[in-house]
Amino acid sequence: MDETIILRPIGYVRTNVPDEEIRHRRRDIRADIVFDEDLEPALDGIEDFSHLFVLFWMDRVPPEETQRRKVHPRGRTDLPLVGVLATRGRSRPNPIGLAVVELLGRSGPVLRVRGLDAYDGTPVLDVKPYDPYDVVPDPRVPAWWTQLHG
Repeated sequence: MDETIILRPIGYVRTNVPDEEIRHRRRDIRADIVFDEDLEPALDGIEDFSHLFVLFWMDRVPPEETQRRKVHPRGRTDLPLVGVLATRGRSRPNPIGLAVVELLGRSGPVLRVRGLDAYDGTPVLDVKPYDPYDVVPDPRVPAWWTQLHG
């Protein structure tokens, strides 16, 4: 499978949080997503939602990390070695990030959000409204996830 897909960023993340703090402060980070001016009309009505999915390109992931196939979740060797696609980490064949963020407001082509774990300047690929349709009650997760978050 050698298909090429070309994506263009629709905007960029703007935050004053230093890169090294992003991972540890994810929940309280406030950031702006600055969209291309020509996409401003595409945002109309988005402010009626409280939360959004943000898909972004993790452009600072070293190329060798995209070649990994197994990792210890969060780099913790006390957790099992699992396939990269079974984790939410940055070591993935395509370094696409996904975050559910709280929408704090909109000003023209700029969305102010909370909870976006992306670096300043990160390209944004898409945003989608989060709604009750996306809620899954009692999802199944592996034991290592419970060890991390329980």
